[in-house]
Amino acid sequence: MPQDLQNLTTKPKTKKISIPRAQSNIDEIQNLQCSNFRPDLDMENNLPPAIRSRLQDLFAQIEKEFELLYSENVNFFCDFCAVQEKIENLNERLERESNLGDKQSYDFTDFDNTSSKGFPKVKTNASQKVKTAHKLKAQTSKIVSSFKGPTVSCSLVREFSGHRDGIWEVSVARPGQPYIGTASADHTACIWSIESGRCLLRYQGHGGSVNSIRFHPSRDLVLTASGDQTAHVWQAVVTWDQQKGHSSEEELDAGEKGEEVDSGPEGGAPSLRTPVCELKGHAAVVMAADWLPGGDQAITASWDRTAGLHDAETGELVQSLSGHDHELTHISSHPLQRLVVTSSRDTTFRLWDFREPIHSVSVFQGHTDTVTCAVFTREDKVVSGSDDRSVKVWDLRNMRSPLATIRSDSAANRLAVSPGGVVAIPHDNRQVRLFDLGGQRIARLPRTSRQGHRRMVSSVAWAEDSSSLSCNFFSCGFDRLILGWSVQSFKDL
Repeated sequence: MPQDLQNLTTKPKTKKISIPRAQSNIDEIQNLQCSNFRPDLDMENNLPPAIRSRLQDLFAQIEKEFELLYSENVNFFCDFCAVQEKIENLNERLERESNLGDKQSYDFTDFDNTSSKGFPKVKTNASQKVKTAHKLKAQTSKIVSSFKGPTVSCSLVREFSGHRDGIWEVSVARPGQPYIGTASADHTACIWSIESGRCLLRYQGHGGSVNSIRFHPSRDLVLTASGDQTAHVWQAVVTWDQQKGHSSEEELDAGEKGEEVDSGPEGGAPSLRTPVCELKGHAAVVMAADWLPGGDQAITASWDRTAGLHDAETGELVQSLSGHDHELTHISSHPLQRLVVTSSRDTTFRLWDFREPIHSVSVFQGHTDTVTCAVFTREDKVVSGSDDRSVKVWDLRNMRSPLATIRSDSAANRLAVSPGGVVAIPHDNRQVRLFDLGGQRIARLPRTSRQGHRRMVSSVAWAEDSSSLSCNFFSCGFDRLILGWSVQSFKDL
């Protein structure tokens, strides 16, 4: 028989279909034979109507089973979130009770001449009785003070929304300027009115995620760092009475001529695309940038394992700072002195001293995982946070051991220290906790289904001049929200 005729008379091979779900229908699909296949049929309609109908019915059943499975997974996730919420609340309660128990416990080693059972022996000496009574009074005062309620009131005041992706950082403008800035993974940076909650200006000049934002200490300039390997200096002039932002004279003229102006996240804010100055020199993502005191120079931190000192007017790279073994995660400058601290994934942070004629570098070791940030306090201390679930307070004059260590159940992100010395720590577990510089816990920001963040809290910031503002504390996260809080001491209320 000729080969061509043999190929025509040979039945086509049966193709088996394997589907993970709907096991009862697998055999039925596999047994479908294309015995009625005719070569003269149109290739676009080569299945008989009966078989096509049966296949559609089987796949419809499979689709229903997948929908049922999806619904079950959604319900399980909701139940899991509810259980996780209860567990976190129980952990908080257990932590409070543990702290209370520590405060209430007696330290009998402070008593003189204690018996084997831990109780002080009675002496006939009158002076010894006076000493014992004084110590008992001191211990009693400690117990009574432990029953005092919280000393800080935390309440949610305002919510800022409009970003289309997670927010990396929030920053507060200098005193007298009632606005905040945010840097987002949606490639934009925004300026918001603290009082109205509206977006006033949106910067779109970066070609990648905007990872940090800082306001100039004395001028209407903003510094942003991005994943496009650059940092930008751009001008932010805002007319507060009209609640509008004018990004530049060119865009203002364009608006007057009737040309199209992009609306911001809130649907009415003008946008800016052209920077005043562009800081280059890095070969990888720029994670953070900050101004040096005075604002004449800027510093940047990159994944290329270096930091850069730039001239803020010309953008020229003045000095490249190398020494870290891994990618840099954050950079911060001292508010008054020419000191810079850089954080890295190599578990260390470094102190760079640009004061004349010192120019020294100090390495701080104490964490066991990535150091996510390190910031200065006004008392010449450094507070560092890490993925090892700890926050440490250091003295600039002694880098061998921390003054205090704060342990937590979650990694710490970009923290902030208030002018009064309150450390606010944002966590991966959606919590924000407040501590003093001695490591004593002050409060935890409320977090319920109606208020608080629903995903990782990435950054926090304090407002220095809070007397005229309704919010004095801000937090942002990857739920695309910025929350404005009022954190007040009860003695100030």
